[in-house]
Amino acid sequence: MRGRVAGWIEAGAVAPVALVGALSVQWLPRLPPHWVMLATCTALVPAVALARRRGWCLWLVFLLGAAWAGAAGRGAMDARLPRALEGEDFTVVGRLVDLPSAREDATRFTFDIARAWHGETPVALTGNVQLNWYRTAPPLSPCERWRLVLRLKRPRGLVNPGTVDGERSALQRRIVATGYVREDVANQRLGTAWCVDRVRAAIATRIDAQVGAGRDAALLRALAVGDTRGLGQHEWYIARANGVSHLIAISGFHVGVAAIFGVWLVGALYFLWPALALRWPRPPAQAAGALLVAWGYSALAGFGIPTVRTLLMIAVVALARLSRRGSHGLHSLALALLAILAFDPLAVLAAGFWLSFVGVAFLMVSLERRGRGWRAFLHELTASQWLMTVALLPLTLWFFGQASLVGALSNLMAVPFVSFVIVPGALVASVLLGACPPAAPLAWWVIGRLAHVQWWWLERLAAWPGAHWYLPQVTPWALALALLGALWLFLPRGVPLRWLGLLLLAPLLWPRLPLPAAGAFEAWVLDVGQGLAVVVHTRGHALIYDTGPSYPSGFDLGEAVVVPTFHALGLRQLDTLIVSHADNDHAGGAASVVAAFPRARRLAGEPTRTQPPMDACVAGQAWTWDDVRFRVLNPAADARGKGNDRSCVLLVEGQGGRLLLTGDITHKTEPAVAAALGAGPPPVLVVPHHGSKTSSSAPFIAATAPSLAIISAGWRNRFGHPKPAVVARYVEAGVPVLNTADSGAIGLAFPVAAPAHVLARQRLRAVRYWRE
Repeated sequence: MRGRVAGWIEAGAVAPVALVGALSVQWLPRLPPHWVMLATCTALVPAVALARRRGWCLWLVFLLGAAWAGAAGRGAMDARLPRALEGEDFTVVGRLVDLPSAREDATRFTFDIARAWHGETPVALTGNVQLNWYRTAPPLSPCERWRLVLRLKRPRGLVNPGTVDGERSALQRRIVATGYVREDVANQRLGTAWCVDRVRAAIATRIDAQVGAGRDAALLRALAVGDTRGLGQHEWYIARANGVSHLIAISGFHVGVAAIFGVWLVGALYFLWPALALRWPRPPAQAAGALLVAWGYSALAGFGIPTVRTLLMIAVVALARLSRRGSHGLHSLALALLAILAFDPLAVLAAGFWLSFVGVAFLMVSLERRGRGWRAFLHELTASQWLMTVALLPLTLWFFGQASLVGALSNLMAVPFVSFVIVPGALVASVLLGACPPAAPLAWWVIGRLAHVQWWWLERLAAWPGAHWYLPQVTPWALALALLGALWLFLPRGVPLRWLGLLLLAPLLWPRLPLPAAGAFEAWVLDVGQGLAVVVHTRGHALIYDTGPSYPSGFDLGEAVVVPTFHALGLRQLDTLIVSHADNDHAGGAASVVAAFPRARRLAGEPTRTQPPMDACVAGQAWTWDDVRFRVLNPAADARGKGNDRSCVLLVEGQGGRLLLTGDITHKTEPAVAAALGAGPPPVLVVPHHGSKTSSSAPFIAATAPSLAIISAGWRNRFGHPKPAVVARYVEAGVPVLNTADSGAIGLAFPVAAPAHVLARQRLRAVRYWRE
């Protein structure tokens, strides 16, 4: 029986079946209780071992994978901060994990809570929390133990088409709460312990000292110890444009290079002391050395999924060498997959998991060896980059909504240079920091100059056409067909009709998107937290009204939400950008939107206070797109002063419905806007000023008589928007109210021959068990 089961494992059947089982659970809207999932796992383990038929065994493996992943998911959700305690203060004791990131406005760090109290009452809250320490944060180091007073809430992200799912990421990283450190005399450092992260931080500090703080040092820190804290938006923009984000931090391939370094190091020892071979044969010793060096390098990387995958594969090969047994590549990959699913089944929620395993599997299945020598090496290098670009295109678009058409060329040059020159050089320079400090500065200077030259070339490639290639949001069936098509396209030579794989890529590359008819339009009120951003599009034109906030940390909702959502909706070109007024929660992302669409017409209610430069938005301006009329109702041409009442108010009028975008106007301006509205169907109203008490007066609600009121506000925002009294006014007037804080992005349709209606509430559109 054992031999039969071992044979199935060696055939690689169990690993993909267990993966499908773990993945199937992630589509569920809710999970059974934790104890039910654990009891199911307990019953299935002996059933798998005793199964006599292969088919039954694989079905049981599928169920075991699903139950194990479900138990992990439910356990992680149960570990989160109880909803009844959100917004409360806690005293906690724990330690810093990973590398804290100090910024101008705050220090951001992850804290592992060991004990917690709510007042004087102990609370069952343990695990990692994501924290900000504002203003007076002291210098923080990894592994320090602290007593802190925290204000916490459950992890909650923004939900928009085509953007990153922050709540899924929080679940995968086991984040139980988010919050900030309160200013309190009870905050106290309790001590420091040794850990790998302290070594990473020390090496990063030495790199800064040797190379000088700047981009070159930031790149070397990322490559040497996986420290990406010094990389800003511009660096990640260049990396995405070239498809080399996987090279910026330590990747699986770099761990393989480190293993080769370990083989060479042990080989050098045997060369210097040949008598070692009498005590221990060289091949097993080199296998052990490769595993040891790869483990150390993976530890410096923080044990990310790509590095762990490579480390496990190296471990399989090394153990096979130590036991004098052979090991096949796909067999090693399957065992690595099973190991990750066993230790962390929620890894299937991470993009890195899929890009790593699928990419390596494609290379193993499709890449043909053509002898030895430099010609064969160049052929394999070129073929592998072309293969990886096409094979990972579906997954890249699925997870990130964009891809790079210059990525194959960029990787063709960057992969060998980074992996065989810069990374080994960084390894040697890191060793010299401890082994021969006088030689370290020269080594780091040379590696820094090489990294500088490499980055200069990547910046030039990032300006090429196609460096940022966007497609509409990918559907699951289009993803599945595209992956199958890529596999078919790159099957070994001799397989007939391989070109038919291109046809399976068609639904991904040329999706069918329904367009509004002439006289109709659609609108999306985006989920940008405490701010506003709206996308309006007719059959052939598009407009963005407000761009959400930006923050001193560099996080910009224009770049993170507005631009990706615009592309995910299948829109290519922006015709007009309107920034209602200059407040950050409306104008913060404007620079990113302008950078993405530099040819768009730009209007602003406060042009003298808005950057980039914009023309004035003035009442009376009007234009028509595809039989849909756009009219500006505020501010008047002779308006004076600044602030909320200078907001550019826009009315969009289709043949079957109207949309009124009001910015942050107050009750002082509401009568003039209501008077300018004119006759027509009841409008859908984007509620002024996020539901503040200074707006939405009863006369304004009565005069506009909206068919639907939409509030754009942040979850548990510090202003208390929307005010309960304001919501009550709309309810008393019989107006339905939706809030992006509860619904996520809200899609609206304004057809020609039917009333306006809600297309989607993004938070409720695809309900998952991790969704708050």
